[in-house]
This record gives sequence, structure tokens and C-alpha cells, in this order.
Amino acid sequence: MRHRVRGRKLGRTASHRSATLTSLATSLLKHKRIKTTVAKAKETRGIVERLITKARKGDLHSKKQVMDVIKDKDVVKELFSDIVSKVGQRPGGYTRVVKLGHRMGDAAQMAVIELVDYNEVITAKEEQQKEARTKRKEEKEKKAKEKASEEESLAQTEQSSK
Repeated sequence: MRHRVRGRKLGRTASHRSATLTSLATSLLKHKRIKTTVAKAKETRGIVERLITKARKGDLHSKKQVMDVIKDKDVVKELFSDIVSKVGQRPGGYTRVVKLGHRMGDAAQMAVIELVDYNEVITAKEEQQKEARTKRKEEKEKKAKEKASEEESLAQTEQSSK
């Protein structure tokens, strides 16, 4: 029986598991949204929530505790300045796990884990990327039309010269 047994082993040794979860937590705080398996997302959620709660205190001791887990200084600065000010008065529940379906290769259940209050920031980024894609597509179509009209004019001049 598994009474009171916490956590998932994720098919890794203890050191590999802690390194994986630390890396996922760093990536989540850096990019605000990451795609991973459901099990890893649920394990990462607990780590990130504890880090944000510690960061809300804002004192030197909590900063050093966070830096024990997250080695990237830029991410720690962003956590203590931007992220904490954004989540502010929220009493926990800083992350959201959204299930996506199964991965093609091994049918692992995939999910997106994201910081709750950064949803509009990510959507704005996606809209900018979408606009850039449509702009490139329109330019490509325009070049194709110009090339087709040049070829057509060349064909007409060859026919008229014969």
C-alpha cells in the first residue's frame, strides 16, 4: 500500500530527478509557460509554488533559499521583482496545469504548465508571432506573383518575336 507516500519517481535516480525538476522550475520562471508531461508538470508545480511563496517574503534569507534551487541569477532577479509583484496578494495557486493530449512517439500524456497571471503576456507574444508569420507569407505570395508576371511577360515577348 502507498499510504502517505508523496511524490513521483519519474523513472530517475534521486539526483537526476532533483536536477530535472530544478531545470523545469527555472524554465517555467524564465519563459512563464512550458510544455512537458503531466507527471513532470504536477511535480514542478509544487516546487515553483514553494519558491514563489518564499520570494513573497522578500528578505535576504528567502532569497538565498531560492538561489539554492535556482542557479540562474537573472531568473532569481525576475522572480523577486516582476513575478512577485504580479502575483502579489494571491493566496497560492500561482501555476496552472492544462492537459494537452498524448504525445505521438510514446503516447505520454502531455501538459502545459504556466504562471497564472502571465496568460495575457504569452497570448500577446503569440499574436505578435502570428502577425509576423502572416506578414512573411504575404511577402512570399507577392514575390511569387511578381515572378509569375515576369515569366508571363517573357513568354509573351518570345511569342511576339517569333
